[in-house]
Amino acid sequence: MASKNGASGKTMRVPAGSPGGDDAEDGVGPGGSIGGTSGGSIGGANGLNGGAPNGELDRYHVAILAELQREARLSNAELAVRIGLSPAPTWRRVRWLEEQGFITGYRAEIDRRRLGLGVLAFVRVDADRNNGAATKELEEAIRQLPEVIACHYISGAGTFELEVMATDLDAFSRFSIDTLLNLPNVKDIHTSFSLGEVKAGGALPLGHLKPKG
Repeated sequence: MASKNGASGKTMRVPAGSPGGDDAEDGVGPGGSIGGTSGGSIGGANGLNGGAPNGELDRYHVAILAELQREARLSNAELAVRIGLSPAPTWRRVRWLEEQGFITGYRAEIDRRRLGLGVLAFVRVDADRNNGAATKELEEAIRQLPEVIACHYISGAGTFELEVMATDLDAFSRFSIDTLLNLPNVKDIHTSFSLGEVKAGGALPLGHLKPKG
């Protein structure tokens, strides 16, 4: 049977009877072999729903996050093989990671140059007023701009740091003059252009996690 991932619409293959049902939580022995419990009971720390005690991640949760960051289109069966667990508890762990907000979605990585977006600019926005109401108004206006692919509220000089994409320098210039400088409470903007991407869309580091089990 198949389950539809709510965040992405991606279908993940699920063995009959999971989650819960007659599938047992797998235990991994010292030799790395996988064996299930008998009688349809669920053993192990994660139980029926794929969660962990006190919300702590076990090594399978961390392995799932690492593999899905590398290749989000993995089927559940392929993912289970890669992390060394059977499909049913793998599926439950993925669902739990989604429900708890560790996994927030699945997205395609698109080559911006193939779409004609040749300019990537970093724009520091200086706000005219730095009170709460003015900042929230500017935040909301920035969220509405598809050309802005990322925005950070920064310390030091400036208020926001934007990543902006445009087809060419002329298009960026028009966007800066007609849109960015006309946003509410904007005093000035300062722009730097990317001359080449060394690393983009990298996976989040997971080495600091100390998984249980």
